[in-house]
Amino acid sequence: MEVTEQTDEQLAAEAAREGSDGPAFVALVERFRQRVWRICYRLLNNEQDANDAAQEVFVRLFLNRTKFAGRSKYATWVHAIAVRTCLTLRRSRGRRQRHEDTTSDEQWEQQQPSREPNTAGLSLDLMHMLEILDEEDRAMLILKYAENYDYEELAAIFELSVSACKMRLSRAREKLQKRFPDQTS
Repeated sequence: MEVTEQTDEQLAAEAAREGSDGPAFVALVERFRQRVWRICYRLLNNEQDANDAAQEVFVRLFLNRTKFAGRSKYATWVHAIAVRTCLTLRRSRGRRQRHEDTTSDEQWEQQQPSREPNTAGLSLDLMHMLEILDEEDRAMLILKYAENYDYEELAAIFELSVSACKMRLSRAREKLQKRFPDQTS
């Protein structure tokens, strides 16, 4: 059977048997390149960081190609690795920078005169708004509403039950609504 005709799961099984980056693994990389990069970009909000993270994801996929157990769809397994990789990179690269940015933003906002909210800039402020959430809740909201993942996929990626996933998303939305009532109403 041609590589292009095989399912992701069939290719994954063949890639696990290959001794190196053979045709099955190369085909999987090609199938998932754009999706993985898009997830990385959405979660990291920076093109260079997304490129680095996507490369790291494919290195991890290669190194762990024999560990796919088939308990979920291969795509879900790949996306889970992408999410975990991005969360790890965000934590390691961004802690100090985010703290400095938040502190300077809060000081700047306190010095500005009170004004009505500007609805034209709301989309630009979305990533800033999401920064108040913890890393996993932020990632979950982005995957749910920007990438249209269903609850079952999110539950598999974050290793939660579907009901726990729904609850976390609900609490994250509530936190945003409480903190930004004018922008989320």
